[in-house]
Amino acid sequence: MANRKAELAERQARLAAIQAAQRKSERKRTTIIAAAVGALIVLLVGATIYFLVQQNRVNAELREAAEAPIDGVEEFADQTQNHVEGDVEYAQNPPVGGDHNAVWQNCGVYAEPVTEENAVHSMEHGAVWITYDPELPADQLEELTTRAANNNFILLSPRADLPSPVVLSAWGVQLQLQEASDPRAGVFLEKYVRGEQTPEPGAPCSGGTGTPE
Repeated sequence: MANRKAELAERQARLAAIQAAQRKSERKRTTIIAAAVGALIVLLVGATIYFLVQQNRVNAELREAAEAPIDGVEEFADQTQNHVEGDVEYAQNPPVGGDHNAVWQNCGVYAEPVTEENAVHSMEHGAVWITYDPELPADQLEELTTRAANNNFILLSPRADLPSPVVLSAWGVQLQLQEASDPRAGVFLEKYVRGEQTPEPGAPCSGGTGTPE
């Protein structure tokens, strides 16, 4: 009888020891997981703060650069603003203003050429029209597409017979570029998207014609 009680007590003691070890192991595992999650959160927060700081720095540099004249930008003053039907013969290629269709081109990315009379109306509302050679390399087109996708007042479309592979046009101003990666592109967009040159500030670049991608 005494032996059975002793054996029972011994088994209970072993079971208690096993359970205690399991609880200790679970607490240790929980502590490790919590520490790992905490470290990950700190890392993510730190990375986010770093990204925001860097982005703010880039934006500040763009704003500062946009306050000065941009090398290569041509200005074309005294653009007419009449609404007309049919084709218009423009002095610039692509046009930077002038008489235009009564309906504007919806801003966004287009894989096919758009009607210039509609695009000119978009620029009257503050849009920048980016045109590119249809043979532009894919990586450069991707860069332009990213720029257009991040701004509701950029119109991007291919256009044949351009004076340079990439041309950025806003009302009364134009910049011809050899590559999409030219840093002046970002400065031009900062300065002229809904910039001071806009004849009709506050007008939309949606609700017109065209279905961008």
